[in-house]
Amino acid sequence: VAFAIKTGLFNIGAEGQYIIGCVVATMVGSMLDFPKPVAILMVLLSAMLVSALYAGFVGLLKARLGIHEVITSIMLNWIALYLSNWICGLQFFHKPGTIGMYPVNDCTYTMILPFWKRTEEGRAFMTRHPFLQETLGRTDVHAGIIVAIIAALVISHLLNRTRKGFELRAVGQNIDAARFVGIDVNKSIVHAMMISGALCGLGAGLYITGQSPHTVSTLSAFENVGFNGLSVAFIAFSSPIGCLFAGLLFGGLLYGGAGLQSKVGAPTEIINIIIGIIVFFCALSYLIPQFVERLDSSRRSKKERKKMKGGEK
Repeated sequence: VAFAIKTGLFNIGAEGQYIIGCVVATMVGSMLDFPKPVAILMVLLSAMLVSALYAGFVGLLKARLGIHEVITSIMLNWIALYLSNWICGLQFFHKPGTIGMYPVNDCTYTMILPFWKRTEEGRAFMTRHPFLQETLGRTDVHAGIIVAIIAALVISHLLNRTRKGFELRAVGQNIDAARFVGIDVNKSIVHAMMISGALCGLGAGLYITGQSPHTVSTLSAFENVGFNGLSVAFIAFSSPIGCLFAGLLFGGLLYGGAGLQSKVGAPTEIINIIIGIIVFFCALSYLIPQFVERLDSSRRSKKERKKMKGGEK
């Protein structure tokens, strides 16, 4: 989402791209029986590819027909939701006795020490080290943390150190100027949406391979993972590196809110209120400079009109 904002696009369809990525990752992962590195790579690449194509369709409609990405991506969110539910009900993918698909095979798991920590040796070791007990024993810590850091560094390099990144940012900042200097605007829009979608697919693949129950179930509503990405992007001011810290803050608030009511008796909704306040003030930081600039411009234009009237007299 932050990448799309950097290139002048508002990818509100991240939720749908995430759902599609989860479905594809589950479909591929449930059929693979390869060595672990190969299986994980195939699951992640397949999720990234399909999510990139799903987002690229939004970019294509904007580039060719001028349809705003917000409209099409919202519609595609709902298509992804109901398509996911339909696939979950297909006999080939549906796991009997459940409301979901067959889970991915063990060879695709990306959890850190998933089986060792459940052995007697692992439990004894973590008992002697309380910090590891908290981080590894009670949560499904997986390779997504490492991949997120690498992805943030790669995207930051792409945007700030490459010609392609310059073209994408130029189109986002001033599309007419970019077209004037010879940048293929339509191609840049499609590429920006595809990269944004691929990142959503990467997150989906890591979620399926790294979190129990490692499958997709029938959804009655959006899980808000993609929509939460919008909040993280705003808090990070669309900085790829900043998204790492904003994501940690956001995840900490959500994770802490789950046990807030039982620990101190506070309503869990207070976390959503705090997040909303943070996002609100982050949004104000975008609006206030524009408001001040317009106010100054209006004052200058009034002074110039007064001078012109005085000169005419």
